[in-house]
Amino acid sequence: MAGKNKAASVRRVVNEAIEVLQALGVPLSSATQRSREMTAMCFLAVAGVTHSADWPSAAKHPGPPLGTRQIIDFINRHFEESISRGSYDDIRRKHLKLAILAGIVLKSAAKPHAAANDPTRGYAVNPLHAPVIQSFGQLGWAAHAAKFMEGQTALTDVVGGKSSVAAISLVLPNGSELRLGPGQHNALQRAVVEQFRPRFAPGSLVLYLGDAQDRTIVCDTERLTAIGLPLATSGSLPDIILLDEARGWLFLIEAVHSFGPISPERLLTLDQLCQNCSIPRVYVTSFLDRGAFRKFAPDIAWETEVWIASEPDHMIHFNGDRFFGPR
Repeated sequence: MAGKNKAASVRRVVNEAIEVLQALGVPLSSATQRSREMTAMCFLAVAGVTHSADWPSAAKHPGPPLGTRQIIDFINRHFEESISRGSYDDIRRKHLKLAILAGIVLKSAAKPHAAANDPTRGYAVNPLHAPVIQSFGQLGWAAHAAKFMEGQTALTDVVGGKSSVAAISLVLPNGSELRLGPGQHNALQRAVVEQFRPRFAPGSLVLYLGDAQDRTIVCDTERLTAIGLPLATSGSLPDIILLDEARGWLFLIEAVHSFGPISPERLLTLDQLCQNCSIPRVYVTSFLDRGAFRKFAPDIAWETEVWIASEPDHMIHFNGDRFFGPR
């Protein structure tokens, strides 16, 4: 997550950039928060994106490739930083390195065979990646990104030494079986459906579940529309939505592996998403284990719940006048 001292709009666009980079194969899950943030801000500078509304025009009208000092100036001007221009070498050596290795950012120079630290060297978004980057936030974006990555070797796979990992099987309450893509995020989503649901939302309906490679692998369009959740903004939906008809509760659940807990800013976004939904809501951030929870504990919003898959019988309630229930 982006630094908590930044404006909400800055945090949002930086976190969106992290999501874009990870979807395009950049390995950021094991990086420090500051490293992820710097990589994201450098990418935003090269793409010319300063706000969430700018994604459709990212790299659409590129000027000359940005030099490292220009990137620093861009970050300082738009993302509430005060990075010294003398740190230009860190931009090249550390913060742009993964995006360049992944082929998302290209480097160029005014003269052939320029040295790595040549002042004429600049950086720009790869035109091949520009269309998928511009589609971020639109309906079906995750599927678009996954299709774009088909047949390509993701840098995450190269760095992690991944060759072939079996898909994750998930049996839904109605008995149908799904095949989720590999990865800890999807393993956690399976745990939510198979372990959290029967314990804390028994008999609930799975209205929505997004796979990392297929954002709408489960999507009960009819019911979601009926309760007032707009599908046109599916990019803002939580990972899992459960409807407990017996109690009249709606569970909005985020499955957190590398980023994305229900922070105060995320809670505000979800509240806005549900402005036409009258069903009382329970907000839950789920983690695989306590180690993952500790990493994000400072970001959890008050009046929400936390569930840890390694200890499935328990919940953590963040304050409030009730131990557990809808807001």
